[in-house]
Amino acid sequence: MTAAPSISSLLLLLVALVPLALGHPREPNYEQHVLTEDFVESGVFTEGASEVRDELKKAEIIPTVIDDFKPSLSIHIRWPSGKHASLGNTLNPKRLQDPPVILLHDISKASPESGACTTDKGRSSITYVVTLTDPDAPSRDDPKWSEFCHWILSATLKPIPSDPSTASSGWCPYGLSKVEEVMPYKPPAPPAKTGSHRYVFLAFVPGNGTTDKLHLSKPEARKHWGYDTEKGETKGVREWADENGLAPVAANFIYAKNKKQ
Repeated sequence: MTAAPSISSLLLLLVALVPLALGHPREPNYEQHVLTEDFVESGVFTEGASEVRDELKKAEIIPTVIDDFKPSLSIHIRWPSGKHASLGNTLNPKRLQDPPVILLHDISKASPESGACTTDKGRSSITYVVTLTDPDAPSRDDPKWSEFCHWILSATLKPIPSDPSTASSGWCPYGLSKVEEVMPYKPPAPPAKTGSHRYVFLAFVPGNGTTDKLHLSKPEARKHWGYDTEKGETKGVREWADENGLAPVAANFIYAKNKKQ
């Protein structure tokens, strides 16, 4: 005869279920993520450095948000809703409420034709920084809050295992490990009647190549990334990255707008 569960065990189960019942945001599980076929088929890993730069320039992210640079990594952003960033696709803000999972892939290391995956062990010793910024706050025509800081995190990289569907794909991405949030994730929420906003993800590394722990500054406010600005002036991730000695290595972005226009 099976013993009835104790009161203490029932209380522990109740405590575990309360956050789910209240609908609390889920934290992305960086440590256990596996590269599956839908990640490869999303297309972002197939973009080379020149294609990424072209899209960033076309959207005026270069030079408005960040100075021109040659990406050495591609960055894949996928939300728990199943939506992903793909260099300028348009997404519904309601599908972006929870923090996304982030994968980085070394553009130069592999291709689908190579059938081989080569990881760079040196990457795991460097701290990477990922940011999300909105240069169109409250609107692209009137960016008086620009830029608006939505997220800052730091992490080391960890090779992600492939499942059988992608074992021979040649793609060898890294997930984020030992994640620390400098600025908590604030989901995109473009105001009504402000048109499409560009939400820009950037990945950085220390400009001097150090493997030491980074001591990143936390913006005092989300508007203007906490910087003082003159009328008509915008400040944001570029100034913050310079202040912290960071160099860009990857970028991706989406468009999102309020349904009321």
